Amino acid sequence: MTITAKTVFIPGATSGIGLALALRLKDAGNTVVIGGRRTEVLASLAASHGFATVAIDTADPASVLAARDQLVAEHPSLDVLIAMAGIMAPENLLDPASAFLEIAEREVNTNILGPLRLVSAFLPQLASRPDATLMTVSSGLAHVPLAFTPTYNGTKAFIHRFTESIRLQLAGTSVTVVELVPPAVQTELTPGQSTREGYLDLDAFADEVMALWEADPAAPEILVERVKFLRFAEVEGRFDATVAALNAH
Repeated sequence: MTITAKTVFIPGATSGIGLALALRLKDAGNTVVIGGRRTEVLASLAASHGFATVAIDTADPASVLAARDQLVAEHPSLDVLIAMAGIMAPENLLDPASAFLEIAEREVNTNILGPLRLVSAFLPQLASRPDATLMTVSSGLAHVPLAFTPTYNGTKAFIHRFTESIRLQLAGTSVTVVELVPPAVQTELTPGQSTREGYLDLDAFADEVMALWEADPAAPEILVERVKFLRFAEVEGRFDATVAALNAH
């Protein structure tokens, strides 16, 4: 896939990594449709940047299907889906008052079922195009666990393995399957994260992602340099030391 003259849909692109990539993809000459739950934010971003928009809540199956129908009707050339939406929250299994199960179920619904709904809804459209891309978004925490976010870690591990599996199924089709693997980035994924020391600057991350994607549009994974410490910990024989280092902070 060449990363220009495409029609790209990014649900969850009203802030953070999704918005940063949406801006860069639009500047690269693509038609970019952003999705989210907050229609007032979508309207503001459309006015400011010229995005097309669609209201979507990936935790709601009916909302995903309605967004799919609207997008296919309004943008029949849609050929790139970036399944961006995700949430992360701390959990304490030892604290009965921590609402662990409620948090876990919410994360599974958004981080696992959300992308599954998107893939199910949009794959026929992507497969109908001559050169399409399906991008999933996992995390470095799919490979090395952070102690206080067990469900988030597990959801991203699922996305990693699911992506590898569907890439096998879609081999030989017109759909390229790409996994974006972010490290800890300065976004509002968790409170205060956008200014947290030691996390990768959002613009630096998005610029590196675009450079890597443009250099190799068919790469199975997009790995910025910062995430390789986590991504290859096990295969390089330093898993235990990396777990200890990650959880020492």
